[in-house]
Amino acid sequence: MSFKKLNLLLKESLEDLKFEAPLPFQKEVLPVIKGGADAYVIGKKGSGKTTALIIHTIHKLKAEAFEDSPRALFIVENQQKIVELKEEFEKFTKNTDLRVYGTSERYDFEKQKVEIYYGQDIVIGTPAFISKLYFQNALHLGQIQLFVIEDADFMGRNNAYNHILRLTESMDKFQSVIIAEELNSKIKNYQNGYMSNAQVLKMKTNK
Repeated sequence: MSFKKLNLLLKESLEDLKFEAPLPFQKEVLPVIKGGADAYVIGKKGSGKTTALIIHTIHKLKAEAFEDSPRALFIVENQQKIVELKEEFEKFTKNTDLRVYGTSERYDFEKQKVEIYYGQDIVIGTPAFISKLYFQNALHLGQIQLFVIEDADFMGRNNAYNHILRLTESMDKFQSVIIAEELNSKIKNYQNGYMSNAQVLKMKTNK
């Protein structure tokens, strides 16, 4: 797959960032997730898997803001990962009006409730904090189209696994993608639930 069939505003951002063509693993991943399939995306660092999901998210949301409720939710391990992913998103959304919101356990909770209430398209947070926002009626999940766990190798810690199960039970029709370096037993267990039809996309390694 090339970048030719992507949203025009997204293509402009890719051109600005000097992205001429997908990396080999991105060529495998993008057509599958662009087709709407749930997927485990398993590959080493530097394979372009996170960038592929950012590209897919912007394309799926038509590179434009829409109403108030979030349409994409990204789960990450900690505050540093929230900041890093938000900054990465902003490189690709600068030609759009998409709103990317990074939550923070260090920032005033009530202010975050207000900021989310007044409209965000993409929300990023940890399993525990996103759960807190949801169960205190600060985050509406009814319009979520895309649910992503980024660098999911951490999922065996801090009750993260159960937080995810409870969140997905509160969503309706959504595409789910789990990104990791390895398909460990904890994230594989999601195949017994909301990831039951997920495809496994593994980066080929040279032996």
